[in-house]
Amino acid sequence: MDVSLVIRHRLNELGLEQRDLATAAQVTESYISQLLTGKKAPPAAHRTNIYEKMEAFLKLPNGDLSKLVDLQRIEEVKRKLGDPPVPLFKEVRELILRKCASDKEKQMRAIFAKQPFGELERLVTQKLLDVVKRVAKKELESEDWLREVARLSNRDYEHIRVNIMEFLETDIFHLSIENYVLFLEPLIESWDIDLETFGMEIVLNNRVVSEHIKKLEFIEKEFEQPFEEEPGLNKFLHDTTLSSDATEEEIMFLRKLRFKTKRPTPLYYYRELQNLRDPLHFRTR
Repeated sequence: MDVSLVIRHRLNELGLEQRDLATAAQVTESYISQLLTGKKAPPAAHRTNIYEKMEAFLKLPNGDLSKLVDLQRIEEVKRKLGDPPVPLFKEVRELILRKCASDKEKQMRAIFAKQPFGELERLVTQKLLDVVKRVAKKELESEDWLREVARLSNRDYEHIRVNIMEFLETDIFHLSIENYVLFLEPLIESWDIDLETFGMEIVLNNRVVSEHIKKLEFIEKEFEQPFEEEPGLNKFLHDTTLSSDATEEEIMFLRKLRFKTKRPTPLYYYRELQNLRDPLHFRTR
């Protein structure tokens, strides 16, 4: 069943208007109108509290609208699976490049121009979008934060709530100029990327974001094979004459020791513990 149909039916039952629902949900009447006529897709339930407000106002069981929306979105994804999204990033590429660190901007412009919407451009765009989305989702319930963003974007409070819900639904293939102007522009001060490690540093506007520097790193790590505890260590830990005073930190150190061919005895671990405790074996800072 369509969620908009359920809401319209419930409004009729209670003799209520769309504007009443908009007020209760703290969004604009035009947004509710577009939601109920199918011009806008319902936002994901886990990204907004609009359905909780609607359920309370419409006197529906808690969670009913959210479950219905999730089912509807799944069906919509299945229907569109054969139609891959078309990149729409060209319109905002210039705006994002303006935020690039000055010593890297020329190089990034050349790469973006040579590989339109290539791997690097998609990576940068995705990371900027991810960071701003996390901020927007975290602050969605803060009226003061919403009003500050509304002021910076020259929007009113209700419009910003609607815009955030739509923004949380977008992806890099559908990032619009409006998304950029409302959120990326006021929240992002600058960004930089290390082209060897692809680590990124994103500086956020400290007037509206408490943690204004985000570092995203891509690090290669060795795959750790699962291992069984050394029999010698196991015996050492069960022998109270050897290990009774060993701390958790010291035991953790002993567990991390690896041996390819030799099998250490309990006495080895005892001596290793004493070496670890001996101040002569370490330099002080």
